[in-house]
Amino acid sequence: MPTPLCLLGGAGVENRAVHGHDRDRFVEIGSLSKVFTGTVLTRLAKEQVVGLDTPLEDCLEEVPAGTGITLRHLAEHTSGLPRLPAGPAGPPGDPYATFTEQALRASLRELDRVATGPLGNEEYSNLGYAVLGHALTTVTGCSYQQLVDRHVLLPLGLEAGAVTALPPREQRLVPRGLFGRPRPLWTLTGPILPAGGLWSTCRTLSQVVTGLLVERRLGTPAPSWQRSAPITWHNGATRGSSVVAAAHDDGRWIVLHRLGAASGTERLARKALLADPPPHGGT
Repeated sequence: MPTPLCLLGGAGVENRAVHGHDRDRFVEIGSLSKVFTGTVLTRLAKEQVVGLDTPLEDCLEEVPAGTGITLRHLAEHTSGLPRLPAGPAGPPGDPYATFTEQALRASLRELDRVATGPLGNEEYSNLGYAVLGHALTTVTGCSYQQLVDRHVLLPLGLEAGAVTALPPREQRLVPRGLFGRPRPLWTLTGPILPAGGLWSTCRTLSQVVTGLLVERRLGTPAPSWQRSAPITWHNGATRGSSVVAAAHDDGRWIVLHRLGAASGTERLARKALLADPPPHGGT
């Protein structure tokens, strides 16, 4: 069984790690990357660089006029775009390998045909977040990493590159198979990056969660976060990792990462946050 790393903190809880792997090694965070993309959007909206309700066609010239899709629709998964990118599927074990910059632009030119659902209906979309990230980099002229650094990490007092698509190989923690060999990972450094390609240490994630959800140092949490009262949360999963970052309304928070496990992480994190808090200062 994979050994999880669980970081806990908040009201009545002494900040701590509960067994598991090295909290200072980089791990894949999958769809938790969307929280960074959404936070960039809300920060740019606050600076009036774009608006949450800016039409996508105003940001990207390839998008046909009249789709009705706004940046808010993309952030809230209500754009009508499908979960996965259109076009040829990637090879077995690497579903996003064929989703190149060229494939993204082809989808943008036919976005009205690519959409599979009605505008306003919620449908979780990795493609939607790839499009959102592309819109934000296009409007600002910045790379995705620059946007994450400037609008999320540095304002939270974290170092630029503390969350990144390309951590040093020697600092990565990856799943291993037979004879300890690293297992192949998905290709997530292309256009799908804003939807699921970031890496972070669990220690850094704990600072992000407390900054965004508990202390709310950057304002109201971005629409990327999911809400299941009394918990605000987001998860992520790749071929080799699964993670949940969440906060309870009473101020307790959790970062739970499991290496080599894709299911059950959300249930475990929710169970921990819904449990009765220990006495003040207890563990």
